[in-house]
Amino acid sequence: MSLICGGGRAPTQKARCSDAPTPQPATGEDRCRAIIIMMMLSGKKILLGVTGSIAAYKAVLILRQLMSEEAEVTVVMTESAQKFIGPMTFQALSGRPVYHDLFDSREAITHLSLAQEADFILVAPATADFIARIAHGFVDSLLSAIVVAVRCPVLLAPAMDAVMWENPLVQDNIKRLVERGVRVIDPEYGPLASGLVGQGRLASEEKIVSEVIHFLSTQSDLEGEVVLITAGPTLESLDPVRFISNRSSGKMGYALAKAARERSARVILISGPTALTPPQGVEFLKVETAEEMRTAVLKFFSEATILIMAAAVADWRPVSPLYQKAKKTEQSWWMEFVQNPDILHEINKSRRRDQMIVGFAAETEKVHENAKKKLKEKRLDLIVANDVTQPGAGFGTDTNIVSIIDGQGGVEELPKMSKEQVAGKILDRIVEIKKKR
Repeated sequence: MSLICGGGRAPTQKARCSDAPTPQPATGEDRCRAIIIMMMLSGKKILLGVTGSIAAYKAVLILRQLMSEEAEVTVVMTESAQKFIGPMTFQALSGRPVYHDLFDSREAITHLSLAQEADFILVAPATADFIARIAHGFVDSLLSAIVVAVRCPVLLAPAMDAVMWENPLVQDNIKRLVERGVRVIDPEYGPLASGLVGQGRLASEEKIVSEVIHFLSTQSDLEGEVVLITAGPTLESLDPVRFISNRSSGKMGYALAKAARERSARVILISGPTALTPPQGVEFLKVETAEEMRTAVLKFFSEATILIMAAAVADWRPVSPLYQKAKKTEQSWWMEFVQNPDILHEINKSRRRDQMIVGFAAETEKVHENAKKKLKEKRLDLIVANDVTQPGAGFGTDTNIVSIIDGQGGVEELPKMSKEQVAGKILDRIVEIKKKR
């Protein structure tokens, strides 16, 4: 599941660390969970990349936790990482050779052989320099060559000072990588090596390993499902050069399509006009009007086991759009509109019992009340509601703040997070409901 930053608070002086929490005795549930986790990671070949950050020592803790859960971990270090911690530490703990030389003679073509063997690549910590290099395809180290050569998932855990993390150049590189399928887990807010407090600390080893586990455990949980997703706006022509539409960018729907494909579903993405590139591996159909979207959904709905209506479909269209450009000769322009067909209402007539339907509700007031009403009227299994007037939750943003409401009225309110993260949460709920059925 792809993670990306949500912006940080301004750095302040006088960092102060809190005391470590007192360990609690493990419950029976905790022990069961630990066994399940070990089964998830047992035999998985994980390549742990370490770059030149003061946080490099934390990679030792990550290595130990991955190994305690029976993963097979190979460590690859950059030259600068070795200035903070020696390869011998990782070799002694992992019991495996540590790689750092692009021209290592132990393998015929080192970067390709290591890339082919890995089930998952985790780079923790990932410096701003390393992020920049792989974002632009530079392969001047063994680790960067491996990342460029792999076909398996890659997760980066950045660590740097807050002013570096918040720099638009770094954020552009992060965005570039996420768009190409690399996962990025946000650094945390807290005391930094500079003496400041801000967002830039390497995420905790528990959080990083949890993210590895989450991906490996959900990698195939939608296998066999056919997920039909609508995304973006629709537009309705007024004349050959003018139209009415809405502010939807399509980012939420595209994030859902990408996440569902990564979880082994067959994905059909029906999209209104956007500036986005369809995710790799999805079946893509581009439409323009609400009527075209309706036709496409009805065509593919019988094949779908899950329908996610993330598109912002226009509610109205002109009765008689003009065939020539309207000239600015009159002070007013009158045009009659008619309602577009209600796609969700129509598909319910042919819905099978095994099909799940998820809707979206973009609201500006009474968010939960309006969303629950729509959920009931449209006979939805889930509805994802948000207040588009909140900063970071409206159209066109890379983040969202949503509530997931189920058919029993249960509400899960999510904090501000990337749309990739939101997509993962929505799919988690879908899988959960599927399992209960």
